[in-house]
Amino acid sequence: MGRRRPCGHTSGPRPTRQVIQTFPDKAEDKCGVVGIHTERDASSYLYASLRILQHRGQNSAGIAVSTEDESIKAVRGMGLAHEVFNSENLSSLSGRSGIGHVRYPTTGDDMLENVQPLVLSSGMGDIALAHNGDIVNSEALRERLENEGWAFFSTTDTELVIRMIVNELKDLADPVKAVRNALKRIEGGYAFTLMIGSRVYGIRDPLGIRPLCLGKVPGGYAVASESVVFDMLGGKLIRDVMPGEMVELTAGDYVSYPSPSGGERANCMFEYVYFARPDSIMDGKSVFDVRIEVGKMLAREHPAEADVVIPVPDSGRTHAIGFCEESGIPLSEGLMKNRFVERTFILPDQDAREASVRMKLNPIRSVVRGKRVVIIDDSIVRGTTMLKIVQMVREAGATEVHVRIGCPRIIAPCYYGIDMKTRNQFIATGRSEEDIAREITADSLGYISVDGLVRAIGSKQSELCLGCVTAEYPTKVPGERMRFQRSLESFQQASAGKRAVSSRIDS
Repeated sequence: MGRRRPCGHTSGPRPTRQVIQTFPDKAEDKCGVVGIHTERDASSYLYASLRILQHRGQNSAGIAVSTEDESIKAVRGMGLAHEVFNSENLSSLSGRSGIGHVRYPTTGDDMLENVQPLVLSSGMGDIALAHNGDIVNSEALRERLENEGWAFFSTTDTELVIRMIVNELKDLADPVKAVRNALKRIEGGYAFTLMIGSRVYGIRDPLGIRPLCLGKVPGGYAVASESVVFDMLGGKLIRDVMPGEMVELTAGDYVSYPSPSGGERANCMFEYVYFARPDSIMDGKSVFDVRIEVGKMLAREHPAEADVVIPVPDSGRTHAIGFCEESGIPLSEGLMKNRFVERTFILPDQDAREASVRMKLNPIRSVVRGKRVVIIDDSIVRGTTMLKIVQMVREAGATEVHVRIGCPRIIAPCYYGIDMKTRNQFIATGRSEEDIAREITADSLGYISVDGLVRAIGSKQSELCLGCVTAEYPTKVPGERMRFQRSLESFQQASAGKRAVSSRIDS
């Protein structure tokens, strides 16, 4: 195969500055996907959906639509959705079916070639793919395919998947079989929106690690990363796409292709703790209600003698409401957020990021002066931001500062689409809560327990992905322990046996 570029029209502003990606101080998922088939113009719905899902990725945005002749036209660019799209390029995206994507890069470089949806040609016409998640075995697959003569124009694992699907479509007229054949070879957490000609599909990984839901919108049907899309488009949530399910959308109906395997789940706990909007429904549970329960559980497990509770905006707000309801300590907005400052993790060095914390948050002195303060947040990754927040609150006159966190200690990487991949950059690595409290200069620190979080979510522990807080993963990850395995060694032996069987099948 020669070196190829995506087919279809691709436009959008290129970056005007270098963005230096660094390890963030908050867990970053992130991507948001949407797919729509409607009797009306799809591009306006897709643009609105990306604005609604903007919290899931602020690096780039893209829309691909099927035109009258079923070719696919795309507009993609770096930046926020409202920076990429305007009335001119949206009017060029005329069609009744399409898919969209907002991206935070967890796999692949920060460049226009990696902006999604990716579009290629196939034996069945143009094909476009948008992806939330990570493919665990992407490097091995990519190396194997490059050795077979494949060439890639991007560094993202999304291109790997779309090329595998295109390759299957050469021999199969049935797109469902082609997709299923391609996905048999990949492992990881993913939610895809896929368009083949004018046909739109939503696909969720076999364990349901990454979220995807199905809804009715005016004039048609849609799939999206979060249910809030349907609410704000004037539609309604039908249900979650089930683990391993593939759903085809039409303007008048949808068709479900259930998972060929079954039963096991591993829903990402971080969606409930932090990623999803509080007004979303995730796997049948209200995210807002779960976060209230997390806050209540946190107050039971780690009570504090204090005068006021203040959330870190916006991520700690709902947890703080639950903490206050359970503890009886008054809640106040003690930190004011500047909503017009750049994200701290895209700045070029650590000093600049830490200085940016002060531009982003400022304590309200009248709230904290002379008070024993409890700061509530969803999680701590590196701890540098929390250190600055604690110091700011002390400088504003707090007599004591206690920190409570609505996620257990992060001790292990995520391999399924969250930008947390290096153990030695987690503040909790090899440290006790007392050690971490000293490092962030807090009088005390309390994390919710794993058991407490599971009870607050209301699922069985066996139905959640807790890899980053337990170091046990729901899929095969080289060098890591798989959940339900008694030891790492037994996992490695089992994996070796499976690889041997796979090799015999491939041959």
